[in-house]
Amino acid sequence: MYPEHPTHNHPATAVEVHQPVPLAPAVMAPMPLVPVQPGSIPTVTSVVLPDGRVVTGYAINPVQPEPLAAKPAVSRTAVNIALGGVGFGAVCGGLLLLTTFIAALTALITQLITLAAVIFGGWIAVQIFSAGGSKGGTTVNIRKAVIKRNRFYS
Repeated sequence: MYPEHPTHNHPATAVEVHQPVPLAPAVMAPMPLVPVQPGSIPTVTSVVLPDGRVVTGYAINPVQPEPLAAKPAVSRTAVNIALGGVGFGAVCGGLLLLTTFIAALTALITQLITLAAVIFGGWIAVQIFSAGGSKGGTTVNIRKAVIKRNRFYS
């Protein structure tokens, strides 16, 4: 459970030290050619070697990899997000204009109601306070009035 006391003597054991030995650099072997079925039947070709031998066979052109499709500079997802942001900004601007229009319409209606109240009140005031002696009204001057038993006598 606990480590042994450091003063405890261990029997001496021989230690063998191994030194690393560098390896010779590896020679890269050329990649093996993978045979590929040609799309059409190639023509038979004969080649005369310098020593006079004739080698006949098919000329195989190396397979060219398919060209990579050109990627757009910006991903379509980023373009869609940007267009969504532009549309959202346009909608927010429209909503801001709509709320401004509603506030202006409310203020206009309030002012029209106030104007109608002022005009109607002025018309009533003119009717009450105008000098209308020519309208045939009765004027009664009370100098001394007597009230007896809840009856009015002049």
